[in-house]
Formats: sequence, C-alpha cells, structure tokens
Amino acid sequence: MPLPKYIKTYDTLSASVAGYIAVYLYTKYSGVGISPDSIMYASTAHNIATHGSLLTFNGGPLVFFPVFYPFFLSVILFITRIPTFNAAPVINGLLFAGVIFLSGYLVSRFKNYSGIYKWLILIDIVLSPGLLEIYSYLWSETLFIFMVMLYMLAHWHYMQKHTTGRLLLLTLIIAIGCITRYAGVTMILSGGLLLLFDPELPVRKKITHILIFGFGSFSLLLANLIKNRLSTGLSTGTREPAITPFSQNMYYFGKVICDWMGLPQTAYPYSIVIGSLVLLCLTALLLWRLLKIKVNSAESIVLAFAVVYGFFIPVLATFSRFEPLNSRLLSPLYIAALIGITSWLPGILHGKSAKTKALIYVPFIALMLLFEYSIAQTDYQRYDDEFDYGVPGYSDDDWNGKPFINFLKTHPNIYKPGIPRYSDADEAVYFFSGGTAKLLPHRYFTNTVSQFFAVKHFYLIWFDTLNNTELIGIKDIEEHGTLKKLYSFPEGAVYEYYANVK
Repeated sequence: MPLPKYIKTYDTLSASVAGYIAVYLYTKYSGVGISPDSIMYASTAHNIATHGSLLTFNGGPLVFFPVFYPFFLSVILFITRIPTFNAAPVINGLLFAGVIFLSGYLVSRFKNYSGIYKWLILIDIVLSPGLLEIYSYLWSETLFIFMVMLYMLAHWHYMQKHTTGRLLLLTLIIAIGCITRYAGVTMILSGGLLLLFDPELPVRKKITHILIFGFGSFSLLLANLIKNRLSTGLSTGTREPAITPFSQNMYYFGKVICDWMGLPQTAYPYSIVIGSLVLLCLTALLLWRLLKIKVNSAESIVLAFAVVYGFFIPVLATFSRFEPLNSRLLSPLYIAALIGITSWLPGILHGKSAKTKALIYVPFIALMLLFEYSIAQTDYQRYDDEFDYGVPGYSDDDWNGKPFINFLKTHPNIYKPGIPRYSDADEAVYFFSGGTAKLLPHRYFTNTVSQFFAVKHFYLIWFDTLNNTELIGIKDIEEHGTLKKLYSFPEGAVYEYYANVK
C-alpha cells in the first residue's frame, strides 16, 4: 500500500513547522518589527477594510508601494477582526512556513532528486538570518517571496504540458506578484526568457504564449500604475535620481552576499569580487542549461530568476535612488541563489558509484554544515539581543515606554485646531498617538521646501533619535522663523513655529 503524500513530504513539513516556530520566537517579546513602511501598509489595510479606500494614514493615496500587500492584509483584518499589528506574527509565520514548503517541493521536482541535498537546503532556509529578519517585520517582502516561490512552481507545472490553462495560472500569479512589489517585473523577465528558449514549444504556439504571458503578467501592474497616475500624477511616487554608481552598488551587493555566507567583516573589502563571482557563476550555470541541457526543468526556473533579479536590483539602484542595497532589498534572491548555485550537484552525481558520491558529497556536506553552524550563531546572537528589547523598530523598548512616547499617547489634544502639524516621523505620530502630521519635506525637492516655508504657523513634533539628514531639520527651520519649545523630553520635543515677519 503506497504511503500518503503528506508522509512522503515529512521532511518538508518538519522544516516548515521549524520555520513557523522560529518566527514565533523572534516576535514573541514585542510582536513583529514595525518600520515606517509597516505603518504605511497597515494603515492602508485598515482603510481598505473599513472604508474601501486605498488611502494611507496621512490621507494620501498609496502610490509609493503597489496595492496587493495592503489588500492582502485587509482581507485578513476583515475576516478575523484582529488588528494587523497583532495578527502579523501569525501571518508571517505561516508565510515563512509556506515559503519553506514550496522550496522543498520545488527541490523535489529536480530532474535528479537527492534527499540529502534537499535537507541541507531546507536547513539553510530555516536558519537564514536574512529571511528570519524579513519575517520578523511587517514588510511586503514576506508575501512577495512566497509569490516568487509560487511562480517557480507554476512555471514548472506549465512546462510539463504547455496548456493554455496552466499558462493563464502562471500569468495570474506573476501579475499578482507585480502588484505585491514593483520588483515583480523580474518574474516577467525571467519567465519570458524561459519561454523564449523553451524547445518544446512550436514557433507559432511560442509566439502566442509569449504574447499572452507578456500582456497578462503586466496587466495588473499597468492598472496599478494608471491608478497612481490618475490619483497623484506620478506612477510610482516621487523617485529621486541615483547618487551611487554601479560599482558602489555592487559593493553593497557583495557585502550582503558576505553576510549571507556567514563570512567575517574582513571579507568586506572583497565584496565587489565576491558579488561579481556569484552573479557570473549563476549566469554561467543558466547559459549551460539553456544551451546544453534540456531547459524544461525546475533548476532552470530557479537559475533564470536568480540571474535576472541579481542583476536587476544593482542596475536599478544605479538609476533610481533608494536606501543602499541591503539584505531586505535582496532577500527575494536568497533562496534562488542558494538553490541555483548548488543545483548542479545532484545532477553530476546521478548514476555515479557510491564511492564517487561519497568523495563529492562528504566535503559538500561538511562545508554546508560549517556554513549552517556559522549562520546559526548569527541567529542566536540576534535572538539573544531581541529577547531583551524586541525586534528593532517602533515596537521595541527603545520606543515603547519612553517619556516622550507616553506623552504623545496620553495627550492627543494639546494642539490648537486649524494649525497644521509637521514631523520628522509622521508615521510614528500616527502609530503612537493615532494623530496625523505631515512629513517634513526632503531638502532635495526645492519646490516642496518652498511650499513648506510658505506656511507661517505650525506645530513641529520632533524625534531626536531619528536624525534623518535628508529631511529639513531644526536648524533649517530656525533660519526662517521662531521655534518655541512647548514640551521637551530626552527623546524629542513638541514645538510651535512662527515665521519671521518681513
């Protein structure tokens, strides 16, 4: 009598449960980490669930981020009636468990399956410091990485029979991924590349499927961009030109790779070389599969996404300005790079003698276990720190319980009506007090700065701990008028501003 399928996947299920428990342990003390982006997502989800509107906490339309993650959160909020910040640990734990399960299932679909290889990959994913950080925060990457893994399985499923129904399912998953994060276009690019090189598609069918795939995958993103343009005149919000060259972005990229590999900081000077080697290896493996081996395989799908995403983010950062490349921005690459750069191993060992397998597998297992030991130490150190004060962000002890925060929570009515309020952290004002304030303008946008200084009277809620040098600061404001300190605390103050009389 054959074993039930769920018993055959006991290793994947076990790893998924371990991933859920890991997220639970990291978020047990103070819940998930809350960043400015988190508040943007949660407030929009609240407005969708209660008012049916795509407005953020400050009353403006959601433009800088695509719509699906807040919509996803709003559905959960509507069904459970549990506030998003409270439900987030369970949501993240289930998403991480889902990512691990889909990863194990994908590896099981390799042309040459290896149980040992699968176990090592699953352990690496569960222990990954980069992924555990992502799933400790209320960030859209938690859902996006799940969508990426779902896309890979859907593409493998499509490759088995090339039916229109399977193509439409693949297209729908990618379309949703594109409105989860704008970087979802990498799924369109990698999927299109695989369709182009697919040898089992006749030319006419290939052209038809590529057209369906292209238009369908881009459809929801196009609708999202049109909505943004009609709402604000901007497709993806205000974007500044990049200030970091490609070489600098490759340095940041390589630095993240060093951290993922558990290398010491002494390896940072070689970050460009390390990052470039990883991309070159992934590219070489993909070309080898496209040109020499049957392309219709799970391994090819993983490699295609790894190469496209690996190049896309550093190149994008060279033209569009955002925070320096970090583990969060590159996190969707982790599983694809890990599997892609090791996917050759089960294949070359297929059909080899037990002695040959041992000669190759023993050192590989030793290296993987050494790597896993290194990242496990990183995980433990982070857990030990966060067990004492919480996940860094607005939910940790550096914010909660502080006199200034308690004051804002208990004194929401200290402002005279009709007078505008500004802050260097408008999302913090909303999160802690439920009130609203406008964000101080970025000093690089001269028109916005001029409009700001045209305001003659306003309140300023200032958080000393942030020190965001890109925003207009206290000294800039004092050059144009008088700041009267109304309430002062070690962490910040509330001011009242009067413009100078000319």
